[in-house]
Amino acid sequence: MPGSPEDELGDPESVARNLCLRALTGAPKTRQQLADLLEKRGVPEDAAVTVLDRFTEVGLIDDAAYARAWVSSRQSGRGLARRALRAELRAKGVDDDVALEAVELVDDEDERAAAQQLVERRLRGMRRLDRATATRRLIGMLARKGYSGGLAAAVVREALDRDALDHEGLDDGPVDPDLLEDEDQLLP
Repeated sequence: MPGSPEDELGDPESVARNLCLRALTGAPKTRQQLADLLEKRGVPEDAAVTVLDRFTEVGLIDDAAYARAWVSSRQSGRGLARRALRAELRAKGVDDDVALEAVELVDDEDERAAAQQLVERRLRGMRRLDRATATRRLIGMLARKGYSGGLAAAVVREALDRDALDHEGLDDGPVDPDLLEDEDQLLP
């Protein structure tokens, strides 16, 4: 039958092996991602399972290692909370227990520190907004990254309080000399 996996490179297991090796060349993949690829390419299920089992056995597929690396990368790079990390791993086909184990590598302090960094970065551009608007936007940003409402509210409140103290008493621009009674007030 033209167009079947057998026509491409031989038997279905050879096709599955080659497809998996090519897919793993660029970046690690989960077992489920590879299974989906093989199914999409028309590899029979029995050949796919045989190849995936063998790749798992020799360590080419390791969902636990993949999950740990994913969590480390996404938590530090994007500042995602444990809840969002776990959801991403589930979407990639990682077993829930494996995902939970990987996500537990991020402790409460790590999560809080990541939230604080995100807020500090975003806060710089929000100084001209009123406090209520800035609070709403910052909490919304943290919520989209998977942070709980309580943690988000606490981190945002602390950051806004700290920012208000840091910028208290600073002027908002040049002084209009006509508003001053005495020109000597212009000098420090």
